[in-house]
Amino acid sequence: MEHYNMNLTLKIWRQPNTQAAGRFETYPVSNISSEMSFLEMIDVLNEQLIKEGNEPVAFDHDCREGICGMCSMYINGRPHGPWQKNTTCQLHMRAYKDGDTITVEPWRANSFPVIKDLMVDRSAFDRIIQAGGYVSVNTGSAVDANAIPIEKDHADSAFAAAACIGCGACVASCKNSSAMLFVSAKVSHLALLPQGSPERKSRALNMVAQMDKEGFGACTNTGACEAVCPKGISIENIARLNREYMTAGLSAER
Repeated sequence: MEHYNMNLTLKIWRQPNTQAAGRFETYPVSNISSEMSFLEMIDVLNEQLIKEGNEPVAFDHDCREGICGMCSMYINGRPHGPWQKNTTCQLHMRAYKDGDTITVEPWRANSFPVIKDLMVDRSAFDRIIQAGGYVSVNTGSAVDANAIPIEKDHADSAFAAAACIGCGACVASCKNSSAMLFVSAKVSHLALLPQGSPERKSRALNMVAQMDKEGFGACTNTGACEAVCPKGISIENIARLNREYMTAGLSAER
């Protein structure tokens, strides 16, 4: 693969805090390697800003390996940038060419208020997990991993749903700012496994109730969430969540 350097123009959202008004600021960056990750490119910009005596751009990051879901940002109007099934930290600058202008902004959702610049508060997801994303366990010695037989189809579907990293791209891409893909993935991967049975009904009711409390919008099945999900979480999980929720609600009324 050919390696090359490029000069770019960055239009980045700057906002000092949640209450303040934000604005785009334009920054030129030079000699950016095509083999840099997108976050490494922002590191270069921040070093440049610090040397000039200016405030660096605040952005979230942790693992830089596509695992943690922290590197959440809109890049040219698409969550995590142009590559399919990819987090921002996995996006490399070879996706762009010399002279390009790149617009970078935070998630746009009322339930994800901006903390500073490109950082948003995604703690609403944490509270949804706390409402029901757990299983009962018996204390004592560890149970052998193969002690409970699980159908392969169920195990595969649970594993696929569990791949959700909670980045919030689904919310950011949805015209309603719905969190249904995230919640359905968390409900599905536990509902499909026998270990999740004790809380199965309360889990669906409580997590959906918390999702509504946090102010996320309704799902209207546009599929935008699946299209931008870095882990390819299927909207089939949303159908499963609806079934889980309806079954739990009917049982509760008896």
